[in-house]
Amino acid sequence: MTGNQFGKVAVLMGGRSAEREISLLSGNAVLGALRERGVDARGFDPKERDLSDLKREEFDRAFIALHGRYGEDGTVQGALELLGIPYTGSGVMASGLAMDKWRTKLIWRSVGIPVPKDVLLHETSDWNAVVQTLGLPLIVKPGHEGSTIGLTKVLTAKELPGAYELAARHDPMVLAEEFIDGRELTASILGDTALPLIRIEAPQGNYDYQNKYFSDETKYHCPAGLKAEVEQAIREVALRSFRVLGCEGWGRADLILRADGTFSFLEMNTSPGMTGHSLVPMAARQAGLEFADLVLRILEGAHVG
Repeated sequence: MTGNQFGKVAVLMGGRSAEREISLLSGNAVLGALRERGVDARGFDPKERDLSDLKREEFDRAFIALHGRYGEDGTVQGALELLGIPYTGSGVMASGLAMDKWRTKLIWRSVGIPVPKDVLLHETSDWNAVVQTLGLPLIVKPGHEGSTIGLTKVLTAKELPGAYELAARHDPMVLAEEFIDGRELTASILGDTALPLIRIEAPQGNYDYQNKYFSDETKYHCPAGLKAEVEQAIREVALRSFRVLGCEGWGRADLILRADGTFSFLEMNTSPGMTGHSLVPMAARQAGLEFADLVLRILEGAHVG
């Protein structure tokens, strides 16, 4: 499709989640790419405006560049379906599932997709029992946040209560997860294709919020430098992990590859970042797709339900 065939397009960005800052960066990058290709695209911030304005102002499609809750969790997707406006990415059910890290892992585990061991935490949790189950170090994180917000790498049992309290400030569901030592990889999905893997090398191995989005010290390797058969196996599982959740359009799965060649999938992102440090555009570029072409491909897949 050419630019003028998309009609009037709303780029949904910002929103009310803890990832608002990154969403604005993603949204503005998408907006610029669409306009570059002749699309009548307008920025639209659901925190500042009522979604009913999309219908009143006769938008034809919505590109969802929202991250986190109220944008990546099925809520906006459901509203757009009620308004009858085609939108990019996964539908209501898949968006809600993928945003829930615990339930995503329940589904993946049930079909044989490898995931780390985990325990749901509560104020009354037996911290020593958690350590006995998962070992040390371990990861504590909110069950419905992204961008490593509220995440702590716990080195001793004494650190668990504080890590729990930090995560609980962001979400009543708090997850403790086995720490997987290995190479951090990400597998991007576009349509029915798993794109080339990216290997992430963060300073001191700490791929936190700052190193994800604002550090020039984080290194990204694409090609990832894996044996062809290992990369192919991971990409096949990534595509399966995407499909089994009911995801559509595009997404990104994060995983860890151990030294022994085994791997564990951590989570699925149904509205990944589209900033200057973002991973899906890097993988797409390795596959021969420039940023503006990627954005148009995603927009072509807009749907209602």
